[in-house]
Amino acid sequence: MANESTPNGHDAAPLPPSLDRVLRYFRSLGREEKMQALVSYAKKLEPLPERYTAIDRSNFTVPECQTRVDIFPEVREGRLHFFADVNVRQSPTVAAFLAILFSAVNDQPPSTTLAIPSDVVPTMMHDIGLGAREAGLTAMVDRLKRYARAAA
Repeated sequence: MANESTPNGHDAAPLPPSLDRVLRYFRSLGREEKMQALVSYAKKLEPLPERYTAIDRSNFTVPECQTRVDIFPEVREGRLHFFADVNVRQSPTVAAFLAILFSAVNDQPPSTTLAIPSDVVPTMMHDIGLGAREAGLTAMVDRLKRYARAAA
């Protein structure tokens, strides 16, 4: 397999190994298999801790998303951990996407989150027919990176 670079032409920071594995896996799947994989990943999204249920969420909502999604960052000893509040039953694709990203970046330094490639959304969603979701999913990645830059 050839070395890949970002769409802007320069090599990205090394991918987190778990995210690299998932992206390679998704590239190898057909449409139906991708859909099944997303449903499986959606079930793995960590539940939102109770401490976040009563707070004002306006600063945590991703407004670009068609679905209501709130993303909460925590910094623990220089490492990031993300939680999300999303209705998994109504939005399994969003939940799956976040579960995949969080599995790669949670409890890692901010540099790991910043290494998420800019083409992660089209790579995972290619051929699924969810193009309308790409703007919201990309906005979620941008939000994670914004939190990571603030924590760095």
